[in-house]
Amino acid sequence: MTKTERPIAKTSDLRISFEFFPPKSPDMDSQLWQTVEALQAYQPDFVSVTYGAGGTTREPTLATVKRLIADTPLSTASHLTCVAATREEVRAVVEEFQAAGVRHFVALRGDPQGGVGSRYAPHPGGFANAADLVAGLRDIGDFEISVSAYPERHPESENDVVDLDMLKQKVDAGATRALTQFFFDNDIFERYLERVRAAGITIPIVPGIMPIQNLTQLKRFAAMCGASIPSFLDARFEGSDGDPRARAAIAADIAAEQIADLSRRGLQDFHIYTMNRAPLTIATLDRLGFSAKAENVSGAAA
Repeated sequence: MTKTERPIAKTSDLRISFEFFPPKSPDMDSQLWQTVEALQAYQPDFVSVTYGAGGTTREPTLATVKRLIADTPLSTASHLTCVAATREEVRAVVEEFQAAGVRHFVALRGDPQGGVGSRYAPHPGGFANAADLVAGLRDIGDFEISVSAYPERHPESENDVVDLDMLKQKVDAGATRALTQFFFDNDIFERYLERVRAAGITIPIVPGIMPIQNLTQLKRFAAMCGASIPSFLDARFEGSDGDPRARAAIAADIAAEQIADLSRRGLQDFHIYTMNRAPLTIATLDRLGFSAKAENVSGAAA
């Protein structure tokens, strides 16, 4: 967006949060903290850090969360899964994160040990599902608890009724917010939200927004998690092959337009999947009229 263009949404009405993942190499570590430094100036409500199934990234997640709390002003939430772990093991992890200052968890069942597409089996001594995990967190402490929601249904759910019932179980167990799987058709989300409210679920349902870093890779990922890719996305990117700057500009336009349209439909909160990269997220926020602000350096936990 140029300086003469007007923002496409009223940013004073919008609240944003960001998702990061723990780095797996020195180069990725450097990229993450450059991204954090750039994005913290946009004053998100909170940021979250992902956590691998069965605790496979527990130490990197904990290290990332600790640094965010100590070195930034960002309210920081940790993801938590219950795959391949006993209740006692999960509780020990929760207490470790709690001691680090975490007061907000994103409670997820996690992918099956065999990977996406394989059959999920609860650990014999563990939590049965995400709703059970939420209840377990409630027993440990007075946490803020976010959970997942699926506008296009979780790929393992038999139907929409079963899918919605699981969300209700998570809310009844104590969830305070739901963050959705990414989607690109706002009509699908609006119909989903109508079903959620009709079921008596009143917690905030926060749209998950995925700025498109790479459309081909996104299609492969979407196929695994049950998200649809509308044909208009191919049309928007047509003719931009070989021009990274043009593709980035198109991706920022798409994400900003999606958020602006959802805001006109009454949504105010948006969770942005950053993929640990700042430029596309910043370009999206710039189009929406957000401006970076100076930050202090003290840390916080969500």
